[in-house]
Amino acid sequence: MTSTLKELVAGNKGLLAFIALMVVFRSAIADYNVVPSGSMLPTVMVGDRILVDKLAYDLRLPLTHISLWRLGEPRRGDIVTIDSRQAGELLLKRIVGLPGDVVELRDNVLFINGRAASYGPAHAPPESGDGIDQARYRDEEIDGMNHLVRLSAAHPSLHSSFGPVVVPADHYMMLGDNRDNSMDSRYFGFFARSELMGRTRRIAFSLDADHFFKPRPDRFALRLDAVTRPQ
Repeated sequence: MTSTLKELVAGNKGLLAFIALMVVFRSAIADYNVVPSGSMLPTVMVGDRILVDKLAYDLRLPLTHISLWRLGEPRRGDIVTIDSRQAGELLLKRIVGLPGDVVELRDNVLFINGRAASYGPAHAPPESGDGIDQARYRDEEIDGMNHLVRLSAAHPSLHSSFGPVVVPADHYMMLGDNRDNSMDSRYFGFFARSELMGRTRRIAFSLDADHFFKPRPDRFALRLDAVTRPQ
């Protein structure tokens, strides 16, 4: 180490220690992520900054996927961040299938272990598509999981029917709430538990990029289970 570098380190010990602690904290304890796509509409909007609990399922060696201790088990309906090898990027999806489940979609009707989800009508939430794609919304409920799904009237997915498939051990089936516009397990297959980076239940804050990053005050510190409910 050169003398100049030694002087730089010596003069910035506090800053370097802070940076190291922040890296460990965001890697292994908690983080926030910017949502870049609409695959989880209407629950999570583009521009939301979500809080991610990195200790929801595992205590990990910082900056790795190595689990040191299992702290909890993923549950159906959890919204999780996934460091997907198949997709090559960080994804945000909802767990619909647990290990051992038989999961199927029939014309966007979800079946789990042979039982169909129930669907109720729902009023359009604040997001209303892109002005071209008119969306329909349904309240999906099955096995304790209850949330809104978004269906495209103009551009239905080629994967609105899928399976039946059996979820392998230590793997999970994920779907986006925006069923006709989500790259999820229908495309990438099952996601291994080791790829689940954390669970999110709350939005920190939200900025609307289409309107010069205008803040969305109604989404500040908002719980995801309270974002949209059928009326």
